[in-house]
Amino acid sequence: MQELFVGKMNVNFAKEILSWRYEAPYDFYNNDLDTDSLNEMLENPYYSVLDSDGELIGFFCTGQSAQVPSGSMFGAYSEGRVDIGIGMNPGLTGKGYGYTFFSFILNHIQNENSLPIRLTVAKFNHRAIHLYEKLGFTKLMEFSNDSTEFIVMDK
Repeated sequence: MQELFVGKMNVNFAKEILSWRYEAPYDFYNNDLDTDSLNEMLENPYYSVLDSDGELIGFFCTGQSAQVPSGSMFGAYSEGRVDIGIGMNPGLTGKGYGYTFFSFILNHIQNENSLPIRLTVAKFNHRAIHLYEKLGFTKLMEFSNDSTEFIVMDK
C-alpha cells in the first residue's frame, strides 16, 4: 500500500463511499446514497483517506458519528474517549491492508488528541475484531439493538 494522506470529505468522496458495496456478511456496512447520508458525511467529522495518487482508500469519522445510536442506552459512550469509525474501499478489504490503513488513522488521531480511542464493531465482524486486537484494543462491553450485537473496544 502506498503512502496515505488524510483529506477533507467532499461531495464526490462521500458519494463514492455511499456507493460502495460489500459482500455478505459485510453488506451490513452498505449505505444508501441519499440526501440524509450525504449530509451526515459532509456536516460531521468525516475524513477521506487517500493514497499518493489521490485515490480514495477509505474514510474515518470521529465523535458521535462513530457511535451506534442505541449504545447510549446501555452506557457504552461515557466521556473521556475519542470514538472512531472507519471504512475501507471494499475492493481493498481482505487483502492484508487493514493493519496499515488503521494504523495510519490511529496515528493521525493520536497526534491530534491524547484521549483513549474507542470504537464499536459488529460482533460478527471477526476480521475487524482481530485487527483491532492486534493494534491493542480490548473489549469494554457488548450491547445489541433490534438486529445486531456490538462490541465496544478501547485502546
